Amino acid sequence: MSSVNKLAILTFCTALLMAGTAAAKPGTAAKGKEIYDKRCVWCHGAEGDGAGAAQDRLMPPPRDFTSGNYKIRTSNFDDMVPSDDDVFRMIRDGMPGTAMPGWSSLLAEQDMWDLAAYVKTFAKYDKPPGKLVDFGTQIASSAESIEKGKKLFEEGDRCVECHGKSGKGSASKRLKGDAGERTWPRNLTKPWTFRGSNDPKDIFTRISTGIAGTEMPSFADPKSKKKLSIEERWHVANYVASLAKTDKQVNAENTVIKADKVEGELPGTPDDARWEKSTPTTFYLVPQIIGEERYFKPSNDTISVRALYSDKAVAMLLEWDDRTKSIPGDENAEKLADAPIEEDGVAIQLPVIIPKEMQKPYFGMGDASNPVNIWHWKSGTKDGAESVNILNSKGFKEIEKRDAAGVGLKAKASYNDGTWKVLVTRPLATSTPEKDIQFVEGKFIPVAFAAWDGSNNSEKGSKHTMTTWYWLFLKPATGSKPLITALVVAGLFLGGLLWWARSARKPAG
Repeated sequence: MSSVNKLAILTFCTALLMAGTAAAKPGTAAKGKEIYDKRCVWCHGAEGDGAGAAQDRLMPPPRDFTSGNYKIRTSNFDDMVPSDDDVFRMIRDGMPGTAMPGWSSLLAEQDMWDLAAYVKTFAKYDKPPGKLVDFGTQIASSAESIEKGKKLFEEGDRCVECHGKSGKGSASKRLKGDAGERTWPRNLTKPWTFRGSNDPKDIFTRISTGIAGTEMPSFADPKSKKKLSIEERWHVANYVASLAKTDKQVNAENTVIKADKVEGELPGTPDDARWEKSTPTTFYLVPQIIGEERYFKPSNDTISVRALYSDKAVAMLLEWDDRTKSIPGDENAEKLADAPIEEDGVAIQLPVIIPKEMQKPYFGMGDASNPVNIWHWKSGTKDGAESVNILNSKGFKEIEKRDAAGVGLKAKASYNDGTWKVLVTRPLATSTPEKDIQFVEGKFIPVAFAAWDGSNNSEKGSKHTMTTWYWLFLKPATGSKPLITALVVAGLFLGGLLWWARSARKPAG
């Protein structure tokens, strides 16, 4: 084949490839409207103003497309117009931590381009952005870059003011969106919740553009006293990416809290160093929507649990990130809270009788045939200390409140830099087995959890987050018996091999 023919074929293939790319975009707004009316109107409303049927059930609220405020975009900080790629990406990938799903499993690529074209018409955006973010030369993550980023992050409370020194978003001031809704600073230690991904390039973009409709500013704005250069923004992006606490990420396959047996006394405080040697298991917290006074707007999303036990007692350490320490009566706490402020809280739910089979009580506070114990801790008020109570429940309407001290149930908590740790201990056995679970090692024990953020929409009573049933397993201690048994089995096996070898050497007949 001649070089001319090869060049012609290459040119033809390139033209086809370019044509295929062009066919995928831009989208057609008229076709996008058909998809929008079927898929999107329920949240974003027929007029695109966020006033859909689900509006009052979602936090954060659905995006008001008529405002022209797009939180995740790559256009320059002073240009509100998103690119087609920006809108397409949000439709395709969704927005983690919100009710906005990714649509790639239901919509074809061209459908998503058409939808992007229609969505932009609500703000009458008919032209592309004039200028995109200048990324300069990306600086690779390194110990040196991360240290520089940390210094810039903390300097003059540049980022600490909202995100806290640890990056967990522990509040020092109350934040609001442009629509007046309560907003929370991003917990940077949970990058899987970032709306626009946790890739350093995407973090750099958010630092550069800010987040429209929120109090997150642009640090590329030359008018800002806290302005950062391109190089400095890369250092901060690398530092933010380094804050990830991957041990607190939910692993859907891990449904068992494994409690190791310890000799002597169990840890007496939530911050005892021995807890670090135990294995945490993290679960999602979801809004309580099965009982009356349903709850739709949570702020806490996960809880991590560790467990240890001894010959006498069992201990569970519950840990969750909460941006506010909710103490009713405390002036500073009340400034940050939705009124009226309530106590923070957490609860452990266990069956009164450990099931012999896989059947468990109804996870919504048990049922008539399968009662549950609920150990409920509260953070206290300005004039009252933290407390723990036992509830015996056969469902939402049949609840008995009991004295925790009578069965030796104790709780002790600490709050530090946006994180609660609550240690709950109880004897393995009580004198009232008809009312209290009796812990047994080597058995899978159903366990569930609930949490209350007293600064968020007055979480109280049935307004809380919760988990379904999981399992608590008190691992039997490995003493000398298993070792002796293994040695006996090995000896018998070795003896059998020797006997077989000698028998094989004997002449037949």
